[in-house]
Amino acid sequence: MAEVAQALETSNVTSIKSLAESAALNSVPSAYAFNINPNDEADPNDPEFAIPIVDMSLLTSGSPDQRAKIVRDLVKICEEWGFFIAINHGVPESLMKAMIDACHGFFSLPDEEKKEFKSGNDVLEMFKYGTSYNLALDKVLLWRDFFKVRTHPEFYSLYKPASFSEVSLEFSRRSREVALEITKAISESLGLEPNYIHDKMNMDRGLQMLAGNYYPPCPQPEHAIGIPHHTDHGLVTLLIQNEMTGLQVEHNGKWLTVNGPPNGFFVNLADQMQILTNGKYKSVMHRATVNNKATRISIAIPHGPSIDTTIAPAPELCEREGQPPKYLAMNYKEYIQLQQSGKNYMKSTFDHILA
Repeated sequence: MAEVAQALETSNVTSIKSLAESAALNSVPSAYAFNINPNDEADPNDPEFAIPIVDMSLLTSGSPDQRAKIVRDLVKICEEWGFFIAINHGVPESLMKAMIDACHGFFSLPDEEKKEFKSGNDVLEMFKYGTSYNLALDKVLLWRDFFKVRTHPEFYSLYKPASFSEVSLEFSRRSREVALEITKAISESLGLEPNYIHDKMNMDRGLQMLAGNYYPPCPQPEHAIGIPHHTDHGLVTLLIQNEMTGLQVEHNGKWLTVNGPPNGFFVNLADQMQILTNGKYKSVMHRATVNNKATRISIAIPHGPSIDTTIAPAPELCEREGQPPKYLAMNYKEYIQLQQSGKNYMKSTFDHILA
């Protein structure tokens, strides 16, 4: 255990997986200490915290009236929650499971092999693997290992395990179709043309990532965190997970643990959507908690504008609402770099762009 402690003190820990599998580990090392207040958690049985569900089949193949109702529902969902569960989206459950299995295969590789994918801290790199968030910045280490791969506009993949590339290509393509349907419906819900967000955000060459997270069992889950509270930098993020829960979203001042059907996508709005809608639709605050029972694997698929797009509140919306822009215009790549910089560590990036 002394060796484990020394590794933590020098930030030389290579993976939380290897630490969690240490026979000597029976408490959370001080470098990982993070306290969660159970009084801040929502009662999932309270109707106020019933998570909205969107039936995607009614958007893609329903009657005009059915589609119009979903679009109307999205107004309230995007204003009040910034989060929903998408069902009947057309991505086979078998493909979603294969993607989770491929991620599990990667995280099960020996540390030496996973290190081949280590890189710097540029979010726009082809791929990266690491532990915690950014060991150079982290004040508290996070109970997770992760990888990130850029899958659009150019498709990249981890080259281990052997099945990963084929599965991630198909999964990335199919989940992108879902994300684009969602942005169309959100455009319509704002009273804009269906392709407004797609075209203004240059989503034909938009940034898409595949981010895998590995949260092993933790001996004291109430004293550690997988990922602390944050918002995502893009437009919309899709997420799937294995059978273990852990994602929490903030709603009405409480943290709600998200549960849903195994074939559903968790969908959260992100920062560029809040900026584009001038604050009408919210980028939801969320976090990842850990447990002491079994490993949780989640896969996030963030979708954003092209990195050279400058995002500002839509003039059409500001004019119609009779409101001035609340946010300054900013290039998407610069926004990502600002969000992930040391001076903005675990803080809201919106504070830097208020008009």
